[in-house]
Amino acid sequence: MSLISITRLRVRSIRFLPAFALHVLRSRNQVRHAPGFQGGSLLLDWGWAFWTMTAWDTEENMRRYMTTGAHRIVMPYLLDWCDEASVVHWTQPETTLPSWAEADRRMRESGRPSKVRNPSPQHATLTYRGPRFTRGGPIRPAACSN
Repeated sequence: MSLISITRLRVRSIRFLPAFALHVLRSRNQVRHAPGFQGGSLLLDWGWAFWTMTAWDTEENMRRYMTTGAHRIVMPYLLDWCDEASVVHWTQPETTLPSWAEADRRMRESGRPSKVRNPSPQHATLTYRGPRFTRGGPIRPAACSN
């Protein structure tokens, strides 16, 4: 059984990309060592949209990760850096990660927008363009990495 967490963030200006990228690396390093983290993936999409997918053993462990360390530090900045932000969670019996198409479907069907100070017209309705893979890759727990 896994709790799947998907986030989609769209950076609203190129001037925020360097700091955003630095915080992505710090958060990725934190999650690799987080208790209960089963695996994940990043998707760097067109138009400065960034997707994360993580699998957890419990909601408690996911929330502990979210509210500590590098992830907690970056969250307030996202209010100003992003013009679109959304999140969706679900549980599934299998421990394998879903496809990005499934993540997109779930986001549109049961996701919710997160707070941003400068929302795009698509923000509240989640009517963004679907994910188009450009770069990204897996995130493995530190104990599994070589």
